[in-house]
Amino acid sequence: MTLVIEESRVVEIWVDGRAPLIGLHDYDWGETDPDANRDAEGLPFSPINWKGPAWALGLSLYPPEQEDNPMAQPALKTLPLEQLHISKLNMRHNRKAPDVSDILPSIREKGIRQTLLVRPEGDGYGVVAGRRRFHALQVIAAETGKSIAVPCAIMEADDDAAAVEASLIENVARLPATEMEQYNAFGKLAHAGRTVEEIAGHFGVTDLKVRRILALANLSSPIRALYAKDEIDPETIRALTLATKDQQADWLALFRSETERAPMGRACKAWITGGATITTDKALFDLAIYEGKVAADLFGETGVFAEADTFWKAQSAALAAKVETYIDAGWRNVEVLERGKYFASWEYLKRPRTKGGSVIVEVRDDGTVTFHEGYITQAEARKLEKRARPDGDAEAADTKPEMSGPLAQYIALHRHGAARTTLLGHPGIALRLMVAHAMVGSALWTVRRHDFLARKEDIQASVEASRAAAEMRAAGDHVRSLFDAHGVASLRANGDAYHLSEVFAALLEMNDAETLTVLAFVMADTLEAGGPVVEAVAVATETDMAAYWKPERVFLDLVRDKRAINAMVADIASPSTAKAALTDTGKAQKELVWNRITGEECEANPGWRPGWMQVPPTRLVTNAGSPPADAWVRIASLFTSGEDEASPEDQSVAEQDAA
Repeated sequence: MTLVIEESRVVEIWVDGRAPLIGLHDYDWGETDPDANRDAEGLPFSPINWKGPAWALGLSLYPPEQEDNPMAQPALKTLPLEQLHISKLNMRHNRKAPDVSDILPSIREKGIRQTLLVRPEGDGYGVVAGRRRFHALQVIAAETGKSIAVPCAIMEADDDAAAVEASLIENVARLPATEMEQYNAFGKLAHAGRTVEEIAGHFGVTDLKVRRILALANLSSPIRALYAKDEIDPETIRALTLATKDQQADWLALFRSETERAPMGRACKAWITGGATITTDKALFDLAIYEGKVAADLFGETGVFAEADTFWKAQSAALAAKVETYIDAGWRNVEVLERGKYFASWEYLKRPRTKGGSVIVEVRDDGTVTFHEGYITQAEARKLEKRARPDGDAEAADTKPEMSGPLAQYIALHRHGAARTTLLGHPGIALRLMVAHAMVGSALWTVRRHDFLARKEDIQASVEASRAAAEMRAAGDHVRSLFDAHGVASLRANGDAYHLSEVFAALLEMNDAETLTVLAFVMADTLEAGGPVVEAVAVATETDMAAYWKPERVFLDLVRDKRAINAMVADIASPSTAKAALTDTGKAQKELVWNRITGEECEANPGWRPGWMQVPPTRLVTNAGSPPADAWVRIASLFTSGEDEASPEDQSVAEQDAA
């Protein structure tokens, strides 16, 4: 029995899906009934058996014209099987015959124990409830070749609503109906004011099942119609319950298109959520403090993040904190793979933390983050094995360099250009440097000029177009004009004695200022690129790298190490921005750096310079190999006071280099 009570008054009674006859206790305290009965507590009452309609007592929501429920007192009659067919109001009308093997033996032996519920339809009767029993009887009739008399309860012919309810009760209690059939039936009760709990209790199913079925109400009518025709699979229809009306319209247009294809199944769910479906169980962060939207998925055990970008910002920040935890715990390196890149275990060897093992972080497109602890690449393993041999070559550092070869050359040439150009304004320093070259020698002290020939055309073009190169060309023109004024028409490095005497004679005729100008140019023109000497010149001359080099696209294109790229993001933007972008591709992070430089939706910062282009230079990744930083660390103590010396981590690299 189900009672619905409002304001201390029973307003609805249901027993087996209908309003019953009602028994009442009239408590008149014995004033009108001298033979009153007494209840368990000894209170007097008069029993009343109410045989009228329940609505007349205010106990039913049935209006008078509907109170005479034909389901309450159906007529009982035995009908020939030939006069029966499946009613058009049966939930499984027009469906293929069901499997009745489980009930056939019992019906063969004892017949059917429960009447079929039928209603007059055409020349016969339509089976509203009892479809499986009807098909079992047809099987037996075919086997015996005899007509079978079937006990039936006959409903009124014009009560379609009662027939639908009877069919639903029959089918939900036994074999599951299709979701659309259940939606139509549950929806009728929901529109009549029934709650989810009442519908679930009425049919003996869970609240979640009712909510899932009623979620189909979020779908547009055309999509529900396609599902009813089995043109859309259940996984797709469940994904579409998460879609907005506009998304449903877009999906329907794709489905009807002759040239495009609508996403189905898991792809449909990803399409609705704007990418790979990311469920809440993938989050590394606390969902309680998450500021983005989470869509409830009635057909899954977890929610779904509605905004992929917001999720990845929060996930990246949490991942960055986790990486810091690993570093603090003593892991040598934590490498975060690009999102979507799989961890290929065959490319690595197991190596514990105490023996230089790293943590490899795998980030899937669906938000899954896996931490593979204690691995080292095959290439690193070979280097360590080679270093361990008695005749092996000792390497400067135990970590992956932060620069590729072309990038290191790019940085070295630009730094060389800036340092030697600054040398033009310091002839005294140039003189002393030239004496040092004469005494010690160098790779260029043959003597020959430095020709910057890069392997990549874009590096060559960048250096040639730089301010440093322009000033060097201007200085060379000035020096040639000085010799031209003294009768030397051309300057050639051919080693010819006569020409050497010719140049020497011209220099003897120049004053000190002119001579020192020539000397500074020659020293600058013969300064070796890369290595500690360029760094020493840059520090001694207080070279303003910002005046000679500005960030450009070719520079960012050459940066490959994601750790270095992320460090640039932290420097030009903020550490929090770098954490949020940690799982983004290197290309996306470099674009972020470029936007900060050029002022794309923010204040431009054209004067920004990475640590590689500072004086003195600094590495972007702790302990990573960095040619300019390594070169400076090797000589830093010669040019700085004790408090300005290199950090311990850089010093260790320098000591290894010296070894």
